Amino acid sequence: MKIVALAGGVGASKLLDGLRYAMDPRDLSIVVNTGDDIEMFGLYISPDIDIVTYTLAGEVNPAMGWGIKDDTFHCLEYLLRYTGGERWFNLGDRDLATHIFRTSLLRSGRKLSESADLIRRTLNVESRIIPMTDSHTPTTIITDEGDLHFQEYLVRRRAQPKVLGIRFENIESAYPAPGVAESILDADAVIICPSNPLISTGPILAVPGIRDLLKETRARVIGISPVVGGASLKGPTDKMMADLGMEVSAAQVAKSLSDFLDIYIIDYQDEFDATEIESLGIKVVVADTVMSNAEKKLALAQTTLKALA
Repeated sequence: MKIVALAGGVGASKLLDGLRYAMDPRDLSIVVNTGDDIEMFGLYISPDIDIVTYTLAGEVNPAMGWGIKDDTFHCLEYLLRYTGGERWFNLGDRDLATHIFRTSLLRSGRKLSESADLIRRTLNVESRIIPMTDSHTPTTIITDEGDLHFQEYLVRRRAQPKVLGIRFENIESAYPAPGVAESILDADAVIICPSNPLISTGPILAVPGIRDLLKETRARVIGISPVVGGASLKGPTDKMMADLGMEVSAAQVAKSLSDFLDIYIIDYQDEFDATEIESLGIKVVVADTVMSNAEKKLALAQTTLKALA
């Protein structure tokens, strides 16, 4: 079974980590959010692509869910001696090697999708990793403190400012990266990973053409709720939804995907949402969606594949 997953960073990578053991990873293609991408110290950084790549390479820092395990920070510390800047975005020494290599490829004329494929192959990742677009479409968070790049909002300001709106820069002129359309149309199933629906899967679905592809594909589309018991397990999903006046619930997320979603997996804690979701014509599967260890990651991956069988 050929599967395409739409993914953000940490939350999605947990499910993807389970899927690489639950299925043949060569049959999995992952379309990754690039709205988080940012340039720092002259280097092009793709946080979600790197999280997914490091996870599937078995090299991610397990304590953080991002970065490389056992990495050191000598280069960053020395850089900050020169710049005198604030240390708000950690870049490890090995991680910096990835960013240097990617940036050199981009400056030589290679596309982001080409760099992602070369990096994942070098790290022996068997699944295909595709950025949602080769265009630069940074996510801007409109807040009561002004407009902030998503990384500044999340990392530097720790998601404290009130969110008034979200803007995906340059998105109207973006195109799906090479391989995105073909993968979705050829897939037997599409998985919407349990990522922030506003700033992880949201940017992917905002790329012109991708939402239409999900409506057109013969594949069954299954999603896993990123909301459990009225809250997000990781990141600012719940706060951002509340700031924007949205109900923080599995049902609310399902509604935002209802034009193409066939199946939705929700946690036992949200079983009361099942009737409302089913009224949208979506089949509901109730399971343990809290991936707190390797066994639970694998179990949710197996549940997802079983629901698609």
